[in-house]
Amino acid sequence: MEKIAYQGWNNCIRLSNGIIELVITADVGPRVIRFGFIGAQNEFDEDWLGVTGGDVWRNYGGHRLWHAPEHPVRTYAPDNGPVTIEEHDGFVRFIQPTEANTGIQKEMDISVASVGTRVRVVHRLRNTNIWGVEMAPWALSVMAAGGTAIIPLPPRASHDGNLLPAGTLTLWPYTNLADPRWTWGTEYVLLRQDPQATAPLKFGTAAYKGWIAYARNGHLFVTYVTPQPGATYPDLGSVVESFTNSRMLEIETLGPLAVVAPGAEVEYVEEWALFDEVPTPTCDADVAAIAVLHSS
Repeated sequence: MEKIAYQGWNNCIRLSNGIIELVITADVGPRVIRFGFIGAQNEFDEDWLGVTGGDVWRNYGGHRLWHAPEHPVRTYAPDNGPVTIEEHDGFVRFIQPTEANTGIQKEMDISVASVGTRVRVVHRLRNTNIWGVEMAPWALSVMAAGGTAIIPLPPRASHDGNLLPAGTLTLWPYTNLADPRWTWGTEYVLLRQDPQATAPLKFGTAAYKGWIAYARNGHLFVTYVTPQPGATYPDLGSVVESFTNSRMLEIETLGPLAVVAPGAEVEYVEEWALFDEVPTPTCDADVAAIAVLHSS
């Protein structure tokens, strides 16, 4: 763990194993504001650099923790103040002050593998209210512009013997299925980030393969989760989601909905990996040829 200044924030933590590095803000957030190979591009978008304070929520970019379902007040609680940092054996914990308008406290435990490019992020939501709160952990990575999201569809099979539906596709009122940023395949959906786009898009699905990815400039960022079939997920059963506008694209994963009792907490784990020399796919066959997506 190394304390550094980064992009105008004087209090940040750098974690590295000599191959990859992460920078996590402590002046706001917490946000994992940088993730990438050492000396290479930031895979995450960055915004509002160096800004702190105020009572308006800001999308600083990077990786953040929210609680679902989305709500115009509850979801957008400002996280513009200092974060508590605890160094533990094998991980660093980042603790946000309890949200004044929700009574929810957010934490992230972050660890980097000693070799390779794996990162483990344990997200934690704690209910400090005197009543139970129904919510789900919601982890969002704001990816830099110019890439393509890869979203696995629910299992495909022949018509014979398969009489019941196998999954859901969740659409928002502003989701335009005819938008050219989409490529709809048999097993995967591709969603391209376009800086010239004039409208946002969002999509969710029950991706029980347990991953969602983003390809950009020869790099592939993959988020791995462990879905729980049979559990109730937010947004009509969405395990993964992706949102994009003209600035960025979000890779989102969600945990099951549950009533968190007073004083209790819920944990949710993502694992990340970053791969080099991976071409950006344009169709199902290209995704099938990305060996690292089918071997982890």
